[in-house]
Amino acid sequence: MTVIQLPDEQASALKARAAAQGLTLEAWFEKLAAEEAPSSAPRSPQEAAARILQLQKRVKPDPEGWTVHDYVNYGRP
Repeated sequence: MTVIQLPDEQASALKARAAAQGLTLEAWFEKLAAEEAPSSAPRSPQEAAARILQLQKRVKPDPEGWTVHDYVNYGRP
């Protein structure tokens, strides 16, 4: 078991988030850990594609409008 020390204000906020989902703080942390833990089973191509799309939703556009290709080729002759 690991003990994490947090200020009371932060602990209360986390307890409220857990309670909003009908969970205890411990159960909520277990759920979060299970979601974030890497899966030992290989993913199907469809699962991998779905996960990539999910991650891409959190990526903000480049402020300069550059693409990945632009960054890779930056400074190359």
